[in-house]
Amino acid sequence: MAPQREWFDTDYYKVLGVAESATDKDISRAYRKLAKQYHPDANPGSEDKFKEISAAYDVLDDPAKRKEYDEVRRMGPAGNPFAGPGGGGPGFTTNFKVDDLGDLLGGIFGRGNGRTRRAGTTASARKGADVEAALHLSFNDAVNGVTTTVNITTEVTCSTCGGMGSRPGTAPTVCSVCAGRGVVNDNQGMFSFSQPCATCGGTGLQVKDPCPTCHGKGTEVKARQVRVRIPAGVEDGQRIRVKGRGGLGVGGGPHGDLYVVIATDPDSRFGRQGTKNLTLTAPITFAEATLGTTITVPTLDRPVTLKVPAGTRSGQTLRVRGRGVPTTGGAGDLLVTVEVAVPTALGEEERKAIQALSAFSDGEALRDERWRSA
Repeated sequence: MAPQREWFDTDYYKVLGVAESATDKDISRAYRKLAKQYHPDANPGSEDKFKEISAAYDVLDDPAKRKEYDEVRRMGPAGNPFAGPGGGGPGFTTNFKVDDLGDLLGGIFGRGNGRTRRAGTTASARKGADVEAALHLSFNDAVNGVTTTVNITTEVTCSTCGGMGSRPGTAPTVCSVCAGRGVVNDNQGMFSFSQPCATCGGTGLQVKDPCPTCHGKGTEVKARQVRVRIPAGVEDGQRIRVKGRGGLGVGGGPHGDLYVVIATDPDSRFGRQGTKNLTLTAPITFAEATLGTTITVPTLDRPVTLKVPAGTRSGQTLRVRGRGVPTTGGAGDLLVTVEVAVPTALGEEERKAIQALSAFSDGEALRDERWRSA
């Protein structure tokens, strides 16, 4: 893309609070933090700041845009084509063709006419299509994370012609309409606008003898496997972005992205609460709930002991810290909900024991006290 006026006026690194040497992860981390802080829903009145942050991330997150932006910044005011004479005051007028500005910037950024365009790119270069794939995970793989492969079908470089589009042993010829530039001019008086050449599709080349496999396209549709790393703690329905592993770019443009949609199996013992916490139900007897006890509960790796205080009510939740989902930000907790089991079949001795206990209990008084306090 051509440089925008804002590129010459705004330090996007400063906007995101990162150094010019920042990695892609540093930039993404800084953006997520600032976007959360200045999102208009969470911070009314911050719309302009949120737009500025988003504009900075849009440029610095794209390798091609970031490279061009860095080159613009290195040139300084002298390279600003939007400025007037002597540094860019208002009232600047001139008689130029839009194509001339394209050639000027093309010399800087490796675009423009056929001689200065980046190798492997065309006037119609664009990002490849994004691809979506479903991935079914077991409960353990979802909470612990896993590296696996997904199957996708996308366009890839033709294996017969290597992307040239012509039959092996032949070669494309320079387009007779655009002379290999990939663009044609539409003269509008003092201005001349460029647009992709319709004859060659912006490639600058014409295929006289098409490849029998791709029929001149230079690409073919194939099934392929992509290796992906799924982080610990993913949830059912979550979409994981794998940058640059989607469809083939058009005209030398960058690949699209792969989005992996997660589907997880339920577990017979554990449930999920949020991203990091696990839940578990533990049955206990009436005597254990009344007198208190120590029980052994399962976790993702090995069982642990849990103290149940005397007088614990059915439905009360006890926390086992650090025994939840092991994410990069630290493990969550295991939330154990105790459930007092009521026996449905009693032996004679058990019945007598409960009847003896009942003689010391006054259910009516208990209910009166509860409802009176309510």
